[in-house]
Amino acid sequence: MAFFRFKNPLAAAPHIKQLPDDEVRRRYPKYRWRVMEATFLGYATYYLLRSNNLSVVAKDIQDTLHYTKSDIGMLMAVTAATYGIGKFFMGAWSDRSDARKFMSLGLLLTALCNFAFGAAGNFNLHLLLWALNGLVQGMGWPPCGRSMGHWFSERERGLTFSIWNTSHNVGGGVCGYIAAWAVIHFGGWQYAFYIPGVMALAGAIYIFARLVDTPQSVGLPPIEVYNDDCPAQVKDGDSPERELSFKELFVDHVLLNKYVWLLAFANFFAYVSRYSMLDWGPTYLREIKGASITAGGLAVVITEFGGVPSTILLGWLSDKLGGRRGMVSTLCMIPILGAFIAILVTPKGMLWLDFTMLGLVGFFVYPVINLIVVQSLDLTSKKAIGTVAGFIGLVGYAGKVIESWAFGWMQDHYTKLYDKHVAWNIIIVTILACTLMAAILLAFTWSLRPCRNEPDDPKPEDEEQLVSVSS
Repeated sequence: MAFFRFKNPLAAAPHIKQLPDDEVRRRYPKYRWRVMEATFLGYATYYLLRSNNLSVVAKDIQDTLHYTKSDIGMLMAVTAATYGIGKFFMGAWSDRSDARKFMSLGLLLTALCNFAFGAAGNFNLHLLLWALNGLVQGMGWPPCGRSMGHWFSERERGLTFSIWNTSHNVGGGVCGYIAAWAVIHFGGWQYAFYIPGVMALAGAIYIFARLVDTPQSVGLPPIEVYNDDCPAQVKDGDSPERELSFKELFVDHVLLNKYVWLLAFANFFAYVSRYSMLDWGPTYLREIKGASITAGGLAVVITEFGGVPSTILLGWLSDKLGGRRGMVSTLCMIPILGAFIAILVTPKGMLWLDFTMLGLVGFFVYPVINLIVVQSLDLTSKKAIGTVAGFIGLVGYAGKVIESWAFGWMQDHYTKLYDKHVAWNIIIVTILACTLMAAILLAFTWSLRPCRNEPDDPKPEDEEQLVSVSS
């Protein structure tokens, strides 16, 4: 692994001497709030520049620059591909980096990519810029996962991760509205990229000023000690706070973990269900259901915001069910199937019903996306959160790559053979098939629980180990 031996300019913040107990009790809740706040708002800002702004103005770019639907699909696909790759490798990098520096730098770089995209008018240049945007977007989730894993323990992970996970619903939903508003207010599709870019610059400064790295970097004990939890499966003589090597991150926690692979493939199909209407929903509603550009942007808002209450509620429920994330996820796929069937058969002129069904998709698909990652983290280590989530995201975004490109190609191809209504019907049937596959794969995780606290009350020797680690 000599290839990976380089001096990390974003290296994790060093541990400092622990503060007195009274200071620990006073500062820990405040820092936990800062981490939740900074990662929530910071990651929401990342989503302002991810791809939802492109989907809202896709038709306007087609009309202005004479791009085909296949061209738009290629733009969506390339950023999904590079984001998946970026999330995986950036995840491994972030596991050994300072979350504050890592996340703020990524947001700065994605803002610059969006400025350049808005200023460009050539397809090949757009393709390159959107590929770079996807790559640096991969610097968003991993430092958030690292921060949440170090500041919130396993027994509260379902709820806290779910609250934090709604940040992308907020950012993705607001993005659709901001993009539509910017085009109408300033008179050009470019402003769907300029306005979010300005907001991201401010966000990068905020993250750098507000976020902190690990508890030990500010003189606090590990979260397991603070919450009086027993560190899970600590090897003899091995500190639970030791940074893992790249071999341990990639091989032990990813390649040799069969459940990570199972969840990754489930994520592949769930991502098709998630992103199909975010990428193509505005275009579908405008072409088939007669919606305006504002209504198309509203569809993105409804889909994203639909997942906010359910992600929190079902994350909390999965904690109460002893960590049965797989069972909750599998059951969520059933109403998603029903919603896409309803969208397929709803006639033109009933836009309110389409919006309702999109809200239902968002309500149930986002808890699934959240719980797939949380379940994978239950089965690994907080020191490998970025790498594991990055791998699962890589496979998931492979699904988005195929969806983005294939659905654009299908629209062009089947519209020529038949008409646009038949083309869209074929696409929605494909979405239904992918949703069913996700449900089948998730069913194999029905009985999985976190590898901790079994039995719930620690044995006497476990209590002795806890005292030893805590001291």
